[in-house]
Amino acid sequence: MPGAGKRQKRALWIASIPMAVLALSCVYPVFFAINNALKSNKAYILDRLSLAYEPTLANFVQAWTRSHLNEYFINSVVVTVGAVLLLLFVSSISGFALACLRFPYRRLLFAIILASLMIPIQVVLVPFYRTVIALDLVNTRIGLIISYTAFFLPFSVYMMTAFYSGLPRELIEAARIDGARFSQVWWHVMLPLGRPALITLGILNTLYCWNDVLISLLVLQDQRTLMVGIAALRGEYTTNVPLLSAGLVLAAAPIVILYVFFQRQIVSGIAVGAVKG
Repeated sequence: MPGAGKRQKRALWIASIPMAVLALSCVYPVFFAINNALKSNKAYILDRLSLAYEPTLANFVQAWTRSHLNEYFINSVVVTVGAVLLLLFVSSISGFALACLRFPYRRLLFAIILASLMIPIQVVLVPFYRTVIALDLVNTRIGLIISYTAFFLPFSVYMMTAFYSGLPRELIEAARIDGARFSQVWWHVMLPLGRPALITLGILNTLYCWNDVLISLLVLQDQRTLMVGIAALRGEYTTNVPLLSAGLVLAAAPIVILYVFFQRQIVSGIAVGAVKG
């Protein structure tokens, strides 16, 4: 037994080496961005890999004010919050209908939703853009909210359908016997039970919407979201890397904070969804 314990500890130490290397490979880009964001452009040109011996916040101030990232930040917040709330509502009620109700062509409809997950966004960009123009949604926040909802809805519906399918059907039958309508069953029974999956789905969709560049660039042409504004910080011939790094840090900070506060809900929601699915 003591020998087995020593072998197990040795195996854990050996396994921890590649995991530590992987962790460092993930942490170093973050450190590199923050370190360069605290340098002046001259200090970066002289030595790109050195530490910021004379740190300055000038790049953050310039990125936030002169580069108009404050305006782009508001656009990203409004569009992301609107799209995520709409996605949660539509996917939750659609998942409830597909998982718990019985109606004609239900399985066919679910198969079509699954098939749409395999269609790359780039394939439908031309008809998508023509539709946005025809509906007069170009350069409007509501147009980008609807666009995000349309593109990210199939995965959201699939996830909520898989989660609701694993819940006992007796809960619905008991509520129906008590006289509850289907809308009341969804609101009072299924929605509270689906909270772990909804939190996970909300955070995942927040990541998708916040980090998107392509769809936002097509819909909001005169205005910009934060990621499009950061992409515009790159010059055609030269790039102020410290300024670009400061913009990236500002853009990543809200997502990192969101993950730190909800990391347990993310892990538990993914685990529950995997078991229920």
